[in-house]
Amino acid sequence: MSVDGDGTEDAGWEVDPEDEQGAAVLAALGRQLRAWREEAGMRAADFGVAIGYGEDLVRKVESGKRIPRPEYLDRTDEALNAGGKISAMKADTEQVRYPKQVRDLAKLEQKTVELSAYRNHNIHGLLQTEGYARALFEMWQPPQTAQEVERGLAARTARRSIFERSPAPTLCFVQEEVTLRRRIGGTMVMRTQLAHLLEVAEMRQVTLQIMPTDLEEHAGMGGLMQILKFADGSAVARSEGAFGGRPVSDPRRLRILEHRHAMIRSQALTPRESVAFIEQVLGET
Repeated sequence: MSVDGDGTEDAGWEVDPEDEQGAAVLAALGRQLRAWREEAGMRAADFGVAIGYGEDLVRKVESGKRIPRPEYLDRTDEALNAGGKISAMKADTEQVRYPKQVRDLAKLEQKTVELSAYRNHNIHGLLQTEGYARALFEMWQPPQTAQEVERGLAARTARRSIFERSPAPTLCFVQEEVTLRRRIGGTMVMRTQLAHLLEVAEMRQVTLQIMPTDLEEHAGMGGLMQILKFADGSAVARSEGAFGGRPVSDPRRLRILEHRHAMIRSQALTPRESVAFIEQVLGET
């Protein structure tokens, strides 16, 4: 965990300057926190001492330049005798702390009734263990800061709630064989990841297939793909190698990507064969 300018434990994440919606939420939150503090007759420096953080951090949070962690709001609530009103603001920061593009994706995933995905370089984000995901973030180039890594990891972990939804959405994943064999994070991290895939494959709403490397014909050479379908009959899809990599929702383009994904599934190992294959790779890892 990083520290602020006064050397005290940092209680927040940096604000993405391009996230206008998030910035607006944090600015409003900061104004409320400052109003509570001033009404209590406390200076920023004294307030920082009361909650265990530096004055510089207090001012950053109140000016909307830093996303406060939940414990910061809890300490603030206690120090100002707010009776839970400030702690309740954690709901406002829960989503804002994640990068905007991740928030947008998570919102779509939480509304989907059917998700179909193909991954060729690494394990799909919804299937990643914490250790595997951390290793991916830490190998990013140019290197991310420690805060960026933690923020990305928290966002990815939060997306897993899709598996707990009721009624459960239908989830279909096709993974390239290489994603099972590339030992992201080292042998033990990868063994844990492979074991997790076997656990997920047992879920009734999940279909997991593996695309073998020695296949001569492959419909997925255009890169990763994801298709999300919603209860109202609408859908959105994206593929790296189609339509400039942009999300599409018009029926004609959706049909093209749906056909491509259907071909990928038909060429991949069956779900039962895929489980046996993952078990084999786990034994070799």
